[in-house]
Amino acid sequence: MPDTVERAAAKSARRTAKERQRLADRQILGPVASRLTIASIIVAIASLCAVVPFILIAEVCRELLATTPGWSRVWTLLLTALGILGVRGLLQSGALLWSHLIDAEHQYTLRQLLAAKLSRVPLGWFTERSSGEVKKLLQNDVDALHYLVAHARLEFVGALTLPLATFVYLLLVDWRLGLLLLVPIALYGFVMSRIMGPGYAAKLTTFESWQSRVSETTIEFVDGIQVVRAFGQPRKGHHRYQEAIDGYATFFTAWVGPITRLEGVGSQLLNPVVVLLLVLLAALGLIGGDAMEPSALVPFILLGLGIGSTVLTFGYGLQALRQASSASVRLLDLVETPELVDPAEGPVPVSGLVRFENVTFGYREGHPVLHGVDLELHPGTITALVGPSGSGKSTLARLVPRFYDVTGGRITLDGDDIRSLRSADLYRAVGFVLQDVQLIAGTVRENLLLARPDADDAALERVCRAAQIHERILELPRGYDSEIGRDARLSGGEAQRLSIARALLADAPVLVLDEATAFADPESEAAIQDALAVLVADRTVLVIAHRLHTIIDVDQIVVLDDGRIVERGTPDELRSADGLFSRLWAANERALTEVDRLERTAETASGPTQNLEVRA
Repeated sequence: MPDTVERAAAKSARRTAKERQRLADRQILGPVASRLTIASIIVAIASLCAVVPFILIAEVCRELLATTPGWSRVWTLLLTALGILGVRGLLQSGALLWSHLIDAEHQYTLRQLLAAKLSRVPLGWFTERSSGEVKKLLQNDVDALHYLVAHARLEFVGALTLPLATFVYLLLVDWRLGLLLLVPIALYGFVMSRIMGPGYAAKLTTFESWQSRVSETTIEFVDGIQVVRAFGQPRKGHHRYQEAIDGYATFFTAWVGPITRLEGVGSQLLNPVVVLLLVLLAALGLIGGDAMEPSALVPFILLGLGIGSTVLTFGYGLQALRQASSASVRLLDLVETPELVDPAEGPVPVSGLVRFENVTFGYREGHPVLHGVDLELHPGTITALVGPSGSGKSTLARLVPRFYDVTGGRITLDGDDIRSLRSADLYRAVGFVLQDVQLIAGTVRENLLLARPDADDAALERVCRAAQIHERILELPRGYDSEIGRDARLSGGEAQRLSIARALLADAPVLVLDEATAFADPESEAAIQDALAVLVADRTVLVIAHRLHTIIDVDQIVVLDDGRIVERGTPDELRSADGLFSRLWAANERALTEVDRLERTAETASGPTQNLEVRA
């Protein structure tokens, strides 16, 4: 009984996957389906035109083998074959050109659709995914549809029509040899069913996940190579990259090895030499027993040997077809991602008073991360979120700029539910500076103008001076017009100060900070702290605190544990209380004391240079 239940569950899962695939085909490929059907009909006609010349040439050979050949019939057949072959070439190339034009238009439309979709999904969708995953969706998966649109259906129609027409003709010539040709095709089909069996889809998914992991770790390794080499630990930086490469190679070898052997066997079954030997052996027996005319062997030699290569072409395309089908399902998932509701009109916040009213949130249904949070943030105050790792600090902070929408309760800005605000108004009212600085591919000026496109040079210089980054920008080859990644190589601290300048330019009354100095060196940290002092002035500030010594001057500390507020108060009140914050503070003090001890030891042993390495 349990086995029956498990089989039923597996069958249900497979059915769901198939339904998902059909839905993806309808929604992602639906706009081009009718035109591809017409192109497929053209290819079917072209495939028939490809068979007919061989049939005519076979008849020419049989005519020439006759006792008295009819030369006029021979020339008529040859000229007709040549004309049909020319028509076939025009039809085939025309259909292929048209399918590629359809694909180019479809990819252009689809990329526009996906770009528009990404502008409407919650910002949290991006934080859950690496840049490599987003690139895979927008570039690799859309590119993978090229085979599905421009080739797959046409090749399938050709691979079906051509051998079918050939087989019907050969059955009319001699049904026994015709049926014999089905033997290697059936064996090849059995081999392919073993290769593309039930576990193939899961293996393909694992293969693609390994590819993504290799891509991500490669980017990480290249981006961080200067840092790890500077501190003499290249092996440490290389470790995750090497693990990904080794894991990918191990999986690929284990998966592809048996497939390659099976595919080799299957390909040999349809090898023209193997098919020819099979046909000749059978024909010799029939001819020897006067059961078949020798001239009947000619069509099988001319046409029968080509059936195998046609079927092989279709088999080779199955891998690309599976990958394209998987890509269409992933693109469907993106298209169906719930969007943030953006009202056409809404109130415009002014003061920046933020309230959390019985807020509950979970990334998945039935798995809440935050439970009944009530919190008030007043203009001109700084509130720090503190708690153990996984307590919900980042989640709570990211609900304010609507990275996600709450699943219970509400968050208000100046008394209005933030879901009732237009996105443009919300992002003018709420700014954020996160640990992971995001800069676009463009100039320094273009990165700053994202906050306020109409800002003039004086405004840019003012905010950059306040963010302690103006002098560094002037050192770049083209100043504010230097292209980041090309003429501008900014350190982590410099990029962070540039993002602070951008936030200053936006001049939002509410600001969310996610420990902006977490990855900065001591010199950059001091500059960033000075820039933040300017940034937070007279604003409603919510800061996620990982290093407690940086929040001793805040107005309010909120301590989270397991998604609930367990303490709140001023730094002095919470340090004197016997609660979670006092324990976290004590641990922080012990860590700072240990760091100071290590610095003094290192300075004594190796001098100032070693001390700098320890501090960094």
